Amino acid sequence: MAETNKGIEEEVASAFVNHYYHLFDNDRSSLSSLYNPTSLLTFEGQTIYGVDNISNKLKQLPFDQCHHLISTVDSQPSSMAGGCGGILVFVSGSIQLHGEDHPLRFSQTFHLIPVLQGSFFVQNEMFRLNYG
Repeated sequence: MAETNKGIEEEVASAFVNHYYHLFDNDRSSLSSLYNPTSLLTFEGQTIYGVDNISNKLKQLPFDQCHHLISTVDSQPSSMAGGCGGILVFVSGSIQLHGEDHPLRFSQTFHLIPVLQGSFFVQNEMFRLNYG
């Protein structure tokens, strides 16, 4: 079994998750800085391609105020051609919408790709509400 630098992956995943949901809850338009033209988002089964389309989708969600409560964050390394690896991040938690009594449970996955030393962008993202 290959050795991994689990501490670094967990540290990056935790920092990314804290940053992403802080922006989502407080300044959603700033999330565009986390994507690039090749990024792909699947949101509740709808496929959205590219930073501009993803940014528009997130800004047009039918609520302005929310608060994410994160329950779990799991991460693992991802291999890419040329030896430049990314990090796969799985998040579960709940979203409390302003004026609603009950939070909504969700699951979200991110594939982070390194671009500069210590910097990553979201190549792939999947989001689903968890009903039931």
